[in-house]
Amino acid sequence: MIRSLTAATLLLGPLALATCGPPPGPPSTQVVVQSPPQNPPAAEIAPMVSPAPPPPAQSELVPPPPQGAGSVAWQPGHWRYTGIAGNAWTWQPGLYVQVPPGQTVWTPGRWAVQPNGGWMWIEGHWA
Repeated sequence: MIRSLTAATLLLGPLALATCGPPPGPPSTQVVVQSPPQNPPAAEIAPMVSPAPPPPAQSELVPPPPQGAGSVAWQPGHWRYTGIAGNAWTWQPGLYVQVPPGQTVWTPGRWAVQPNGGWMWIEGHWA
């Protein structure tokens, strides 16, 4: 009997000691904060380049500005290069846009021939 009691003490002793002491803390939590992707500055955006000049501009009937639109300017339509075989160009129709504060004139974008012979789209801008 003493052997059983000694064996039980030897086996259960460490278990009893292991349960002594402060209770375990809460499980750790890891928080990961990820910033949303930022739009690259205009200088980092790849320019639209075509190996050939765009088709002639389409005629557009400029509608009157929308009622109550405030200070708006008409931005004329232009061709966009898609690079898709069989449909390399798509027409981007003109539209009215709000005039930014302090700006007065919209300079339309244009296609310009490059020294290597390709054509690059130069975005329009306010002046």
